[in-house]
Amino acid sequence: MRRRTKPVRQLFQRIATDVKLGKGVRLYGFTNLYGCEIGDEVKVGAFVEVQKGAKIGSRCKISSHSFICEGVTLEEEVFIGHNVTFINDLYPRSTDGEGRLQTESDWKCVPTLVKKGASIGSSATLLCGITVGEYAIVGAGSVVTKDVPPYGVVVGNPAKVLKMLPRKK
Repeated sequence: MRRRTKPVRQLFQRIATDVKLGKGVRLYGFTNLYGCEIGDEVKVGAFVEVQKGAKIGSRCKISSHSFICEGVTLEEEVFIGHNVTFINDLYPRSTDGEGRLQTESDWKCVPTLVKKGASIGSSATLLCGITVGEYAIVGAGSVVTKDVPPYGVVVGNPAKVLKMLPRKK
């Protein structure tokens, strides 16, 4: 992986100096990347934000308007549909008990893992602290509150297992 030596400030795009980009990464307009790692041959659509500490494996596709927050790891070959949102805080608040704006020391980042080959449908929301198993599919618009089994297809709010896919050989 190469590390950027200066920020890229192209029209409608911001890539911070601490971003690690793999070979052949394709970035589209209105992206905001900082403090993250992106593997080889990844495609990142327009209007996507990838926060610090997020890790994206090789050959992933992240569709437009998606939000990959701190604490999210996408393994290789993961598909993220349009407008997918990850959450990294179980109990979000804007202020502490004294009424002051919270800082990073006032909350705990809860990690989320999406395993190899999984697909997340458009407008899905994934709460933190879960694992989406290998080659699982999360249906469009689903709200994922629990782990998704490998090869499982989940749908709904809260997402429930609809069926199991046959295992790859």
